[in-house]
Amino acid sequence: MKQTAHGSVTYTEVDGSYFAARGLRRHAGVLALWALGVGAVISGHFSGWNLGLATGGWGGLFLATLVITVMYLGLAFSIAEMSAALPHTGAAYSFARSAMGPWGGFVTGLCENVEYVLAPTVIVSFIGAYLGSIFGFPTAHQPVFWIATYVVFVWLNVHGVAMTFRVTVAVTVAALACLVAFWLSALPSADFSRWALDIGAGPDGAPVRLQGGGGPFLPFGIAGVLASLPYAVWLFLAIEELPLAAEESLDPRRDMPKGLVLGMATLILSAFLTMWLNSSIPSGAFALSTSTEPRLDGFKAIYGEGIARLLALVAVVGLIASFHTIIFAKGRQIYSLSRAGYFPRALSLTHGARKTPHVAMVVGSLVGLVLMAVVWGVLGPERGTAVISGMLLNMVVFAAMVSYVMQAVSFIVLRRVRPQMERPYRSPFGIPGAVATIAIALVTLGFQLADPVYRAGVIAVAVWFAVCIAYFALVGRHRLVLSPEEKFAMTGGRSGYESH
Repeated sequence: MKQTAHGSVTYTEVDGSYFAARGLRRHAGVLALWALGVGAVISGHFSGWNLGLATGGWGGLFLATLVITVMYLGLAFSIAEMSAALPHTGAAYSFARSAMGPWGGFVTGLCENVEYVLAPTVIVSFIGAYLGSIFGFPTAHQPVFWIATYVVFVWLNVHGVAMTFRVTVAVTVAALACLVAFWLSALPSADFSRWALDIGAGPDGAPVRLQGGGGPFLPFGIAGVLASLPYAVWLFLAIEELPLAAEESLDPRRDMPKGLVLGMATLILSAFLTMWLNSSIPSGAFALSTSTEPRLDGFKAIYGEGIARLLALVAVVGLIASFHTIIFAKGRQIYSLSRAGYFPRALSLTHGARKTPHVAMVVGSLVGLVLMAVVWGVLGPERGTAVISGMLLNMVVFAAMVSYVMQAVSFIVLRRVRPQMERPYRSPFGIPGAVATIAIALVTLGFQLADPVYRAGVIAVAVWFAVCIAYFALVGRHRLVLSPEEKFAMTGGRSGYESH
């Protein structure tokens, strides 16, 4: 096959059959896109966010969430503008490719790849924890839940884009209904001062339980606010996956911004109601700060053990919503990088009849399961579960923060370098919003690196980045293909709007 050099990279010429074997099918409207964005995040409103109570107390986590909300608003409006202007499945990689060339596109895509491969492992560990508690299974049986969940939801995603979005809307609406039911149930017994403020700082600086509550709003001071930033991220993490559905959206240039804005509005309301009410009922914020099933614990506090188990089974829908939608995102993200040649091209093959990136979803899921099995086997059931739900969560956040910085930089570069590029939607926050996103993401990264508990996970991600960048430098950059993202970038937007 003929190869053409372009700067530091080389493109291989392919014929129409290459893209015919990698076709996608359009289906999603605004409702489906809103559900995809909210569904991807909603598990963080069921589990994960509460771990920040141990580092900042309620007040520290609250202020951290306000800061992170600003970051995500800046990010969401920036990518709303870029996704309408560059409606490609590549999303973050596509934005960075047009703004910073192939190297910037690859590094940004690599960050998102780590995020979407690891995020389902964290979510499925929470699913296993919930189901184990509900049905009384020992921790040693957790891998059974993990494997079964992966098999079912990879199959649903492979079955077809219409099926995927129908399930997405159904589970997202069900998850939100469960949250609303919990909020209404918690209101009569909520006592903010008694339960949400029951965390104090011990002599060694560790959190201690204050009997009777009434503790300080910021038991760990401003340092606690900053240390809670990575956990507050879990309340919004993955909303940025929405542009990955661009080539399966009926009208991405119009509908993508609407889906992102509506999704952020929904998530902001849900985040603050969850934080307030889940912490304000017995047994309080201190107990919640170490829980892997905060929604189950909340239902137990309100209804007792019996009915709480039934309600918590419904609450698992929230975790399933995120798991299902991130499997979708992972498939499209791997597909886009593979279609362009950054990853091995075989990963971008789509199902002949269903037109879904089945190879990418299956391989990405197997990587996640193997990683979980290694952690489980090396550390054992108890410690392994803690590492998967704790350290891997922070590895996801680390990769996401780097991706956010790269996407915000891409927004600024595109505004300055390509001011005449057609923009069907423009961010109301403009460049200042993108700058705020960069600043907050960098601070969050800094506090992750400062914490020795999570530094090992961050270092592991950095090592993986180094290995993949070495692969790209030696092999990948000489095997690129003129996918829609690449054509758009190389022609300054004159072609590449549509998939081949």
